[in-house]
Amino acid sequence: MPTYRDEAIVLRTHKLGEADRIVTMLGRSRGRIRAVAKGVRRTGSRFGARLEPFMLVDLQCYQGRSLDTVTQAVTLGAYAGDIAADYGRYTAASAIVEAADRLTEDDGGAHAGGGEQFALLVGALRSLARGEHPSGLIVDSYLLRALSIAGWAPSLDDCAVTGEPGPHTTFVIQSGGVVADRIAPPGAPRVDLMTLALLAALRDGDWPVAEASDERTRARATGLVAAYAQYHLERGLKSLPHVDRTPA
Repeated sequence: MPTYRDEAIVLRTHKLGEADRIVTMLGRSRGRIRAVAKGVRRTGSRFGARLEPFMLVDLQCYQGRSLDTVTQAVTLGAYAGDIAADYGRYTAASAIVEAADRLTEDDGGAHAGGGEQFALLVGALRSLARGEHPSGLIVDSYLLRALSIAGWAPSLDDCAVTGEPGPHTTFVIQSGGVVADRIAPPGAPRVDLMTLALLAALRDGDWPVAEASDERTRARATGLVAAYAQYHLERGLKSLPHVDRTPA
């Protein structure tokens, strides 16, 4: 039976039988991985704790027809403990891994950016675990950047339809971002320049600009990010409404 090795982030798990789990992961090389981890729910399991959500592991598996089988898992990034200890970090991480799972659920994740998605996910979870930035901003930044890698980068300056130079302040999700007033559909929402600047900072990973924003601007940006993600993922993220956005 062929074996393989990869670095992987655990996205989610669910029980199988009395002692096993099915573990869904995102691998650096293989994209989305679904594998059985046998005996991990037993007290004496040698790698049960390493296969919890948010953990980064060096993984070895037997390749199966529908499900692979985990034979070894070595911890590379123990993010789960620090994330689970803080409610804000935990809710943010839950939304992030749900989005990663959704973006990579078809074709092993190849269509959605492969290794770039993996690197972005690792960076987001590491940042959450270390408390480097406000959790809500990390979620919104991750969503914009993950969608951009998948080919859905929002236009936040030039018109998404005609390419006319901006700034434009009418945001049309279905068109891919801001559009010129002359082609904007009736009733399309307008977005102030501060909110657009925050969205651009989150998309580009410009943390000094993002962290300098006020709570009102962040709330407006969050609403647009959630709507944009829901449109392109074709359904909402169940974890997203539970993200704790209380100011630190």
